[in-house]
Amino acid sequence: MDGSEIHRLSNGANLTGVRAHNERLILSMIQRNGALPGSDLAKHTGLSAQTVSNILRKLEAEGFLLRGEPQRGRVGKPSVPMALDPDAALTFGLKIGRRSADLVVMNIMGEVLDASQITYRYPMPDLIFGYLDREMQRLGAGLTPYQRERLCGIGIAAPSEIWSWTEVLGAPQDFTVWRDIDFVEEVGRVSPLPLFVENDGTAACRAEHIFGRGREFTDYAHVFIGSFIGGGVVLNSGVAAGAHHNAGAFGSLRVPGPEGGELQLIDAASLYLLEAAIVEAGGDAAAMWEMPQDWRDYEPMLSEWIGATGKALAHATRSIGSVMDFEAILIDGAFPADVRHRLVERTREELEKLDTRGMVPPRPEAALVGANARALGAGCAPIYAQYFFQ
Repeated sequence: MDGSEIHRLSNGANLTGVRAHNERLILSMIQRNGALPGSDLAKHTGLSAQTVSNILRKLEAEGFLLRGEPQRGRVGKPSVPMALDPDAALTFGLKIGRRSADLVVMNIMGEVLDASQITYRYPMPDLIFGYLDREMQRLGAGLTPYQRERLCGIGIAAPSEIWSWTEVLGAPQDFTVWRDIDFVEEVGRVSPLPLFVENDGTAACRAEHIFGRGREFTDYAHVFIGSFIGGGVVLNSGVAAGAHHNAGAFGSLRVPGPEGGELQLIDAASLYLLEAAIVEAGGDAAAMWEMPQDWRDYEPMLSEWIGATGKALAHATRSIGSVMDFEAILIDGAFPADVRHRLVERTREELEKLDTRGMVPPRPEAALVGANARALGAGCAPIYAQYFFQ
């Protein structure tokens, strides 16, 4: 395989005491590029052929790799491609949203083996952790005994400061109980698996980076529109969480309000605004959060929301591009694919109207993963923390 076809990672090391680093390096290269023979892995990691051979044998024996059919070349011994075993590691991924929670059980390849969802008017801790306990048992019962042995963690994607949106959610005063919730303690009551908690915007960005269009770009911003808009940042082909794990908090950006003045992006480009318009018109907004999604009955409120949101996103895109030279801004959300494409097109149209002298604004692009991005990103967290480089 030509070197240009390999997604390059940092060089390996042949020193003793760094086998964990080298194992992670090899697993990451196979995850990003597909099955590879030892000769290619040695060439592109800088590890010796003997070191690679020893690591491959160890990873195969431990159930991480599968041996492919020998590939015969013109000279020498046939090469044997090594691929990830899909059942090498499994995780649970939980997305806690303001209107719904989603739980998936997925394998190391990102394949969802089973999933469930619960909708609610607002999330309370007892409801969420009871749901997690019940559904982990149910989804786990559908796995084989070997798959259950390979479960390596639980990932949770949750909004930052979920307790601060009491008024918009119409939640009771005791909704602030979330401020004192210890996720490790709560989840530890129902499972001994390691827990990894991540901002939901960063989790959605990670899912798009791994399973969607993320690898098309080196530096980009990712916007995910749920009940409230959030985002993530990718720099140098890696998801940047930030010092406070809040990189890509684009909801705080200031954009023009519909009647003059300024608003935060979160108050101009979030789905709770569409939800409120549907309720005001006498529609059933609860169906917005149910799967599969069908929003055909939400016109004309939907078109009006797309128009206002596209305008707000255009201003946000200009602001984002003035700070960092991103190639693109990938737009996704908890909505049907046709809504996503309409929104991207409207954002592009509105961006063309703005003064962008002195900069090259990132191009609005449709993301790929869709409404399940936050749960998938949550499920990725335990796997990447333990086995791969980002």
